[in-house]
Amino acid sequence: MHFKSLASLLAIFACLIFNVPAQAQTNFPEKPVKLIVPFPPGQATDMIARMVAEKLTIAWGQQVIVENKTGVPGMVAGSTAAPDGYTMTMGTSGVLAVNPAVFAKLPYDVTKDFIYVGGLAITPMIIVVSAALPYNTIQELIAAAKKEPGKFNVGYGGVNNTQHLTGELFKFTTGVNMVGVNYKGSAAAVTDLLGGQISILVDSMAVALPHIKAGKLKPLAITTLQRVPQLPDLPTVAESGYPGFEGVGWQGLVVPKGTPTAIVQKISDDVARVLANPEMQKNLIDRGLVPDPRSAGPWSEFVYAEMKKWKTAATQANIKASE
Repeated sequence: MHFKSLASLLAIFACLIFNVPAQAQTNFPEKPVKLIVPFPPGQATDMIARMVAEKLTIAWGQQVIVENKTGVPGMVAGSTAAPDGYTMTMGTSGVLAVNPAVFAKLPYDVTKDFIYVGGLAITPMIIVVSAALPYNTIQELIAAAKKEPGKFNVGYGGVNNTQHLTGELFKFTTGVNMVGVNYKGSAAAVTDLLGGQISILVDSMAVALPHIKAGKLKPLAITTLQRVPQLPDLPTVAESGYPGFEGVGWQGLVVPKGTPTAIVQKISDDVARVLANPEMQKNLIDRGLVPDPRSAGPWSEFVYAEMKKWKTAATQANIKASE
């Protein structure tokens, strides 16, 4: 009887000990949470981060503090933070998939340093031409480009970024010979397209949308797999004869490797609830984005597929970035 009682007490004690971490994880967060944004204030990723931080602050009853730490230092800070859930980082197509594809070496490892928590938004890319050009479909443009190889200049709103690689992937997939022109930013690229210095532009839908609505630019195709709510009548490249084509920017959340599974799951679940809010969805759509509520598992699979895709695209186009 004595041994049975002792065994019972030990069993209860063991349960109490092993339940303490789980209970602690359930109570997450118990203090303010930092959200690192590896981009400057006012940029699209920063705006998304601040919208999400505001909603999570309300849901958690703890302040979610946005910290802008631009570029590689931000990713390094995110990867080396304590793996306890109290430091999250905005992960994007640029820092997680494009950078590893074009840089020979980075001070952070996208496959070893992070856990992928879930998606936030998709940034659709769009292929547009001047309204003065006679082409009304992407098929007409491709046919014209194949008839006169090298005639058309296609501008990219940046270099070694998602716009650049999407444009190069489009050229490779369709088999067209166009001259790529890289700009320091989207504004200069749009100005040259409107002025006739280039024929075509591959950039984010958010950049092109005001000019499309003003009738100055003609959209030929969207680069998402499905049509987007902002331009529901605009076909995708995929449905225009190139099944599976997708070239998009994206944003989501990552945490340091080693963060407890229960905390990752809680963040993922709570973020999904934030994205399900109609107000949040409208805010994203109004900014030229598409909500992406994929949870940790599906979003991780997507991100790893994107890493492979952009690595292949960069190799095919011989795109290499200097240190």
